[in-house]
Amino acid sequence: MSSERFIYLPLGGAGEIGMNAYVYGYGKPGKERLIVVDLGVAFPDMDSTPGVDLILPDITWLKKRRDQIEAIFITHAHEDHIGAVAHSYEALKAPIYARAFTANIARRKMSEHGHPEDAITTVGKWPEQIKAGPFTVGFLPISHSIPESSAMVIDTPEGRTIHSGDFKIDRTPGVGEAFDDALWAEVCKDGVNALVCDSTNVFSSHPGRSEATVGPEIEKLVSSAEGMVIATTFASNVARVKTLAEAGARAGRSIVLLGRAMNRMVEASIQTGVMKDFPPVISPENARAIPRENLMLLVTGSQGERRAASAQLARGKYQGIELKEGDLFLFSSKTIPGNERGVISIINQFSEKGVDVVDDSSGLYHVSGHANRPDLETLHAIVKPQVLIPMHGEHRHLREHVKIADAKGITGVLAVNGMMIDLSGNKPKVVEHVDTGRMYLDGSVQVGALDGVIRDRIRMALNGHATVTMILDADDEPLGDPWVDLMGLPETGRSNAPLVDVLEQDLSQWLNRQKAATLRDDDKLNDGLKKVARQSSYDEIGKKPEVTVVVSRLS
Repeated sequence: MSSERFIYLPLGGAGEIGMNAYVYGYGKPGKERLIVVDLGVAFPDMDSTPGVDLILPDITWLKKRRDQIEAIFITHAHEDHIGAVAHSYEALKAPIYARAFTANIARRKMSEHGHPEDAITTVGKWPEQIKAGPFTVGFLPISHSIPESSAMVIDTPEGRTIHSGDFKIDRTPGVGEAFDDALWAEVCKDGVNALVCDSTNVFSSHPGRSEATVGPEIEKLVSSAEGMVIATTFASNVARVKTLAEAGARAGRSIVLLGRAMNRMVEASIQTGVMKDFPPVISPENARAIPRENLMLLVTGSQGERRAASAQLARGKYQGIELKEGDLFLFSSKTIPGNERGVISIINQFSEKGVDVVDDSSGLYHVSGHANRPDLETLHAIVKPQVLIPMHGEHRHLREHVKIADAKGITGVLAVNGMMIDLSGNKPKVVEHVDTGRMYLDGSVQVGALDGVIRDRIRMALNGHATVTMILDADDEPLGDPWVDLMGLPETGRSNAPLVDVLEQDLSQWLNRQKAATLRDDDKLNDGLKKVARQSSYDEIGKKPEVTVVVSRLS
């Protein structure tokens, strides 16, 4: 029996949608050589992560084993798969491999963070393979909502594993590679030990629709519009961006791209050759001289992002362009759960301007980039894996996907973040549980979820803040009464007196009752003043604020 093993360890993306990070290892237990598939981010919200810029996977386990990492492979250029690459580079310093379009996006990210662009190596599609220690890895094209998405074909002495990445089965995607049944069958003909598979749409029972089906409907809508047409979609879905642009061009409209991501994705698609014949575009400055009925804007912000072009147009002007009554705004996208509030806010702001908004409730103007249940079953039938490990989904998605596998006689393994699976031999088993979690990019600094920074920020947002300041002389006697500064709290409470006055009076009375031993002890003073301030505030306004006590002693 071999003393080496083949392991799979999700650090993000298994039990959640977003923040994908998956580790494979081969070797003696604890000394495995490792590869990483994807390093993505998740996005914050004001309720649970106020002020945070990005959420990153906690890669502490990987950092401790950086000398064991052979390479990092990126399946595609969506932020939840590529967004943490530059943020993690300094800690891991491993070679990074990606196909041309993904590499183009990754190099821009590396450059923005001051890292060498040549850390990214561009590789070709299957049958090209990369040797990385005991691994041989190839990029197998698979259709998705961004160009050059690839599954990873991972070969080790234990056999072949396929990591699907995000995918749908689309044989007419418009931009990017169509799903190639014959190629997949050829790659899998000699047997696949494990398929690690996207689970996002496992509960959608109808067959997935091709990207090609939305073009005619979009064209009808655009050609019937009388005012200016504005459309938003995921900027990375360049096939949809091209469909929208072509619909506008055929309706005799000049095309304007608004938003950094929209311009960057189109530019990368053209530079890398994955998109050809994109309609001519004009600048926002030139657009101002063109009649509204002859314009079509393609804008960022399909998920209600506050700083994106859609939100800025909803609030007023963006780059000199303003929406008016009679214009048409199209959401050619699905609202990701959790983003509904921001999207609805934008829709209402447009409504107040008299802008007609069309969303995807009809199902005519958007198709998902992820495989529905019938498409998942199609991939299962082609690959014929011995073992299926669901990933890219919440726990309920993974569990349902395991049920599908088990019903077909495939061994299903429910592995969530931190669960290390030994895939050696014919019987997968859990061999270790690794601490996982998330890091927050807060400005330019990464903070841990358990560091208390975001927790304290939430508490201040919920309860307000009071600063209590007092001065003691050289004999530990108070110089005057304590004074209070408030933030985020009402000015008056139940007594109708200023809240500051009530707190200062109660603090002064408490201080006057204290013995010399308490006045000499900063900890006792801090605890006492804090307790009085919180209780006094609660009595007045029904809230206990966060309190900072500042004690100054004169020498």
